[in-house]
Amino acid sequence: MDVKRKVDIIRVNPQDWPDGTPAQKEEEPDLGHEMIPAARYTSEEFMKLEWEHIWSKVWLLGGRSDDLRSPGDYICTDIGKESVLIVRQPDGSVRAFPNVCLHRGNKLRPSGCGTTEKFRCMYHHWVYGLDGRLEHIPDLDSFPQGGPPTGGLPNYPCAEWGSFVWFSLNPDVEPLADYLAPLQQHLEPYHMERMAWTRDITVEWDCNWKASVDAFSEAYHVQGIHPQLKWYLDDVNVQIDCYERHNRYLIPFATVSPRVALPSAIPPAIHDIMVKAGMDPAEYEGRVSDIRRDVQLFKRKHGLERGKDYSELNDDQLTDDYHYTIFPNVSMNVHADDVMMFRQRPHPTDPNKMFYDIWMFELVPNGSEWPERPKHKQFRHGEKSIGSVLDQDAFNLPTVQSGMHNSAFKGLWIGDQELRIRHFHKVISDYVYPDGKKPGDV
Repeated sequence: MDVKRKVDIIRVNPQDWPDGTPAQKEEEPDLGHEMIPAARYTSEEFMKLEWEHIWSKVWLLGGRSDDLRSPGDYICTDIGKESVLIVRQPDGSVRAFPNVCLHRGNKLRPSGCGTTEKFRCMYHHWVYGLDGRLEHIPDLDSFPQGGPPTGGLPNYPCAEWGSFVWFSLNPDVEPLADYLAPLQQHLEPYHMERMAWTRDITVEWDCNWKASVDAFSEAYHVQGIHPQLKWYLDDVNVQIDCYERHNRYLIPFATVSPRVALPSAIPPAIHDIMVKAGMDPAEYEGRVSDIRRDVQLFKRKHGLERGKDYSELNDDQLTDDYHYTIFPNVSMNVHADDVMMFRQRPHPTDPNKMFYDIWMFELVPNGSEWPERPKHKQFRHGEKSIGSVLDQDAFNLPTVQSGMHNSAFKGLWIGDQELRIRHFHKVISDYVYPDGKKPGDV
């Protein structure tokens, strides 16, 4: 079967939503066809370069603003070897500083969320204010040298956008708005501030963090790892757009892949899409190939009566997956009714391991009660299921990481369907080798 044949995919006209999410296809960058070295995924040396030039320089996703509702609310998050406290201040602003006592190096708080009036080290009860300033040292007169000359913990750049809080370890980092551009226009029409937490999980995976980013950057693997999704989405007619740092693909949902024959009955996964939209599949009289468009029209017509305002979204956004990668480590499956967000964090010392955060958010209809935030759970891969589709990715990635150590494997052989991966590595190179890539670099 010719997988390049066109199916009945109608793209939205950007002129119909001029102030909404841009839908036009960006000109594809010429990134060449060079092999991407396997050592980028396995080398401790390259891991150190990433820390020096990427993790310690860019803006990073810290958490959700919902977890910082009142003064004293805090998020403790880890990135590599660093632990960071993000704290809501009495004036409503947010501040971030190292999660460490200046006395003997004890962590002030464990990872997670909480609320406090002061940060008191549990070892010797040194006390820090919500702004990180050192407020009390027991028996200060026993320190001939006095207290630390800094007067407290250094502040990291910290800002909020899109109902999330961001931080950087780089005191000279550019403004967050400049770093995220142009994704503000893309994502703000979804109004993620109207979406509630429904899942908060961290899984330790036996793979490099980039292998995880790669896995969620292309639809080429659907026919291999996720064959059941061929009756749920079109994995062939995918629009890929690359920006300065970030990238995306647009993939049609509520349709079937050109790799399979069009079924005569509604596939179960598309049946579920119709039910969630408020449609009755038993009464549907159209063709399976018409369902995607009919779901869009139904949601457009009945959204407000169901408490959901889709007015800032184009028709394609009412069914399709607008998938974004915010460099370096945030992957987002963005939909009209929900967002599935993955934060892929490097292991502190081992390039063959990572921490995979799964954050799910669902649109709360107007007038409905806001659900309780789920408790955070953490475990290693294999201890619990994370859902059938993600389990398939999780099962595969350790074998990918192991295979990259094989002496016969020199690097990634990237095709056009994997353009986002090539763009991702181009941005990595821009940071790691700011003066240009030299012979022998990976």
